Amino acid sequence: MTDEHTYRVIVRGRFTDLDDAGRTRLLTAADEHDMLTTGFSPGGALTYDRTLDFFSYRVELRAEVEATDRAVCDRALALAASSVDELGVDFRDMRASATDMDLIKIRRRR
Repeated sequence: MTDEHTYRVIVRGRFTDLDDAGRTRLLTAADEHDMLTTGFSPGGALTYDRTLDFFSYRVELRAEVEATDRAVCDRALALAASSVDELGVDFRDMRASATDMDLIKIRRRR
């Protein structure tokens, strides 16, 4: 049996070539994609503000320990692309960073 770890991945990107219909769709749904109310989840969460320039996508993924961060990031990039595509708008400059939550050490105050 292979050991799995939990990764939190943040994907950042930019909206591009927004037409009036795309802007309207994004602004109508903006409250559902607020940065302060969405966090990491297995289902992923797309967040952006009303400037409609940048977006982020936060997702929690399980992967085998042997998996590289690149493989986990590639999965998250595909999920983020799908999420933005569902809104019917274009994007560019997506990049991802992953944190292996099982390797983080918590220092407790004494």
